[in-house]
Amino acid sequence: MEVEVKLRLPDADGHQRLSDALAPYHLRTHLQENLFFDGAAGELSSRFAVLRIRFYDADARCVISLKAKASLVGGVSRVEEDEEDIDPALGRACAADPLRLADAAVSSRIMRRVLEEFGSDGKMRSFVCLGGFRNVRAVYAWKEGLTLELDETRYDFGTSYELECETTDPEKAKELLESFLKENGIPYAYSEASKFAVFRAGKLLP
Repeated sequence: MEVEVKLRLPDADGHQRLSDALAPYHLRTHLQENLFFDGAAGELSSRFAVLRIRFYDADARCVISLKAKASLVGGVSRVEEDEEDIDPALGRACAADPLRLADAAVSSRIMRRVLEEFGSDGKMRSFVCLGGFRNVRAVYAWKEGLTLELDETRYDFGTSYELECETTDPEKAKELLESFLKENGIPYAYSEASKFAVFRAGKLLP
């Protein structure tokens, strides 16, 4: 179970101000491309699951993930997540032709799990690409041993800004983050929907 604090920033100005405040803690910045897949008959989405392929930094790395049973309450996200690295060339081949996902089960533990858990008799006829979005993610080694991720997410219909922190103690992390944002005069709100949910809705939250 992945547990994260998710705080939404209102605009690019808030994002820049937070980026400046966190600059001393900066580790690295990734350019991410996220593509999402379902079975042709909705086999994953009908069971509140989704398959994601994420490319990092011009295909320097590729990660396939299976996410399921997500909840987001009071700025705290909980989701069952399983992921593994795959060859970026294989990821691109699957993006170009989602039917290749079934063949990827030969080398991918995640795809074997998808076929076994969501297919009929361990098989799925085909997959479809739902589309996706791009993300600029800055990573910070912050205080109390927390790692922060500051996201600028670019959808076809607009851009959103969000601060995330994976933690085993979300209430404590949320308290620390909220205090930091208030001290720096940076407005925020609790995130009310995941990036994938926003993508599927086709519009930014007001």
